Amino acid sequence: MIQKTFTVGPLQCNCTILACEKTLEAVIIDPGDEPQKIIQHLNQMGVSVKYLLHTHAHFDHIGGTKGVKAHTLAPVCLHSGDQAIYEMLPVQGKMFGMHFESAPPIEKFLQDEETLRFGEHEIQVIHTPGHSPGGVCFKLTGGDETLFSGDSLFQGSIGRTDLWGGDYDQLIKSIKQRLLVLDDDIGVFPGHGPSTLIGKEKRNNPFLT
Repeated sequence: MIQKTFTVGPLQCNCTILACEKTLEAVIIDPGDEPQKIIQHLNQMGVSVKYLLHTHAHFDHIGGTKGVKAHTLAPVCLHSGDQAIYEMLPVQGKMFGMHFESAPPIEKFLQDEETLRFGEHEIQVIHTPGHSPGGVCFKLTGGDETLFSGDSLFQGSIGRTDLWGGDYDQLIKSIKQRLLVLDDDIGVFPGHGPSTLIGKEKRNNPFLT
């Protein structure tokens, strides 16, 4: 597995490119901003993108989707619970003093527990509503066993729930029932900030202990 995680945009969203080391087929998780930066990484890696995956539809996670889509032609993938939020990207931007054009159409609605294949690897969708209605996490399966938690779970914290469709109780339920049941040694790459481990968050996260 080839993994490249880097920050994009003013809110420092973690964007990740995952690629099969044999086929160089890849997915992008949260192309949130700076599409040219993302494209530059793709060119350096020499990969072809199969899916544009989004953990949710807040502007800092979808702001670069249009530019990356135009370059890769890969399908835009999102859970249907966030469709309305996705389609109001220009409105989201205005509320935070930023300008965004309309996002490209969603071409694939992600389903809970669905598995997507790229090259010789698979990634599973885990629906974790709370930060937003259609929020999901992505878990690499097989021997990779890594979780990309979007804005549901952070190192020592959880996602905010005061934005569109947020629900604190639902988020806590999602994390405890869908994420903390995973193996303690699974690495977690959040939508912002440093990586962590499931076991570490079970023991130390003040919102979950």
